[in-house]
Amino acid sequence: MTNEELQKEMIAAMKAKDKVRLSIIRQVKAEVKNIEVNERRDVTEEDVNSMIKRLIKQTSETLEMSIKAGTDQERTDNLTEQVKILESLLPAQVSGEELEALIEQVIAELGATSKKQMGQVMGALGKATGGNFDKPAAAKIVGAKLA
Repeated sequence: MTNEELQKEMIAAMKAKDKVRLSIIRQVKAEVKNIEVNERRDVTEEDVNSMIKRLIKQTSETLEMSIKAGTDQERTDNLTEQVKILESLLPAQVSGEELEALIEQVIAELGATSKKQMGQVMGALGKATGGNFDKPAAAKIVGAKLA
């Protein structure tokens, strides 16, 4: 998601009076602004996506703690909704047949033949998809192809 798309999402959330979504988008935008100010550069789509992934991880950890504590159901529901909103901001993950075709292409490009090269294949897959793919499924497919 680009910074411009994030701005459009924020405006849509304002118009829909969706306070939770608006809050999350503002949080992402604040993090993006920090990059712009601290590093004195324009943010890329990858920066925004990595920021969203980091916020998903942080919110998920907080959600797990809230579930373990089991004392505040409203907070747990709110955190669950926040994670769903953040995940909706990310581009769709590459999976299924599309992932398998991409794996075959990467293996052919690298000329990989043994399981020792699995790390190289997974790394190239990460670069090709921006890290946005089903990693466990990919590892299974790559392992089977490099037997």
